[in-house]
Amino acid sequence: MSVLFGLSCPQCCQLLMGQMQSAQLRRRPRGNARSERTETSLDLRLEGRDPQEAENHMKILLVHNHYQRPGGEDAGAAREARLLAEHGHAVIEYRRHNDELQGRSILGIGVAAGCAVWSTASYRALRELLACEKPAVAHFHNTFPLISPAAYHACAEAGVPVVQSLHNFRLLCPGASLYREGRVCEDCLHKRLKWPGIVHGCYRGSRLATAAVGTMIAVHHGLGTWEQKVTRYIAFCEFSRRKLIEGGLPAERITVKPVFVHPDPKPKNELGSYALYLGRLTEEKGLRVLLGAWGMLGSCIPLRIAGDGPMRQEIAAEIEAKGLQNVELLGHVSPSEVVTLMHGARFLVVPSQWYENFPGNIAEAFACRLPPIASRLGTMAEIIADGENGLHFTPGDAGELAEKVEWAWTHPAEMETMGRAARAEYEARYTAERNYPMLMEIYRKALGAGCLRLGAGDWRLRTKT
Repeated sequence: MSVLFGLSCPQCCQLLMGQMQSAQLRRRPRGNARSERTETSLDLRLEGRDPQEAENHMKILLVHNHYQRPGGEDAGAAREARLLAEHGHAVIEYRRHNDELQGRSILGIGVAAGCAVWSTASYRALRELLACEKPAVAHFHNTFPLISPAAYHACAEAGVPVVQSLHNFRLLCPGASLYREGRVCEDCLHKRLKWPGIVHGCYRGSRLATAAVGTMIAVHHGLGTWEQKVTRYIAFCEFSRRKLIEGGLPAERITVKPVFVHPDPKPKNELGSYALYLGRLTEEKGLRVLLGAWGMLGSCIPLRIAGDGPMRQEIAAEIEAKGLQNVELLGHVSPSEVVTLMHGARFLVVPSQWYENFPGNIAEAFACRLPPIASRLGTMAEIIADGENGLHFTPGDAGELAEKVEWAWTHPAEMETMGRAARAEYEARYTAERNYPMLMEIYRKALGAGCLRLGAGDWRLRTKT
């Protein structure tokens, strides 16, 4: 891995990489149009075309590296693809999946580490795709580890502006969470070479793997990738935007656009008979704090824990050891089951001990008229108004969480009022109807000074100002 730290340019990185497996390419039909008619519908005749109509037919390339365990980023990328297609856009997707890494030898994993810095396979595949499809904008969700920032360079060479949604803090922190050993950690925040994270093995508990991530971040700082090859960044809240700027990303390129919930799950119409935790079962999510609070509450308040993750066996053992008969561990649940669970709950508990970027489960809870009880930390402190549409407690304080939960359970009228306020917040901020114009405005800014590239040939139209 010390060889990786000596790299200074993409050409050097390529010596380590070789060819990766072919990336997945998939075309999504526009709106309700049948897939066999997609190409004909994209062959726009632009002379005399109204600029607004032209914008409505903008072709978008979505780029995403899927995780082995599906989570919020994968769901968010899919949700945005559906939203664009429903509004009549041609959506082309370039995808890779971390399942490609399964069964690899140690040498193969080392090659993959090099690809995290510069993936020749993804770079070449995207160059071909861009030349063929000529999209107006390339919208990225995740490039790590198989796509790599090389994809931005392919877009720059093709003259296609890049929009990058920042689902986590990976550009600032090798572990992507600004969290270590049970607490918020900003040791790497102001360092281009993320050596503290490497020392602590913050990515998957491995110093070698963390060195690969740190190399990726440092090399592309040196190449100017983050400052020059990404046209616009999307942060999901003001807190995240401030933290990203503090970490060195250009402030003028970061726009705040929150997550959205679509389709509308509709508000619940009953008080609810249990508390609900919904999310991955990982240390930073505060599961130990959650169970610590329930150990203080006795057996009067039922809790359902929905989700899966590396802590599942530990959580199950702790529930049994503490005799928490009122706590039910459900495991992974489908999106439809999530809505059903939210409709049957009295409140959502979000005990996270890291900043979060924008917990999608809070937006979903707002949509379901379900008030959350969450840590007073990072994004959660920003999007939840304490005592208005939810409640806060001090991060990591199981005793205070128990007090808030007991109060919420014994004050149903007040929680119902908070639930109505939460639903109003959803309608004001987190619907697809609110989100789509914000996304289009970001695309307009990325496209530059009033010029709109439709992605059907090399035509450009002047938009209304």
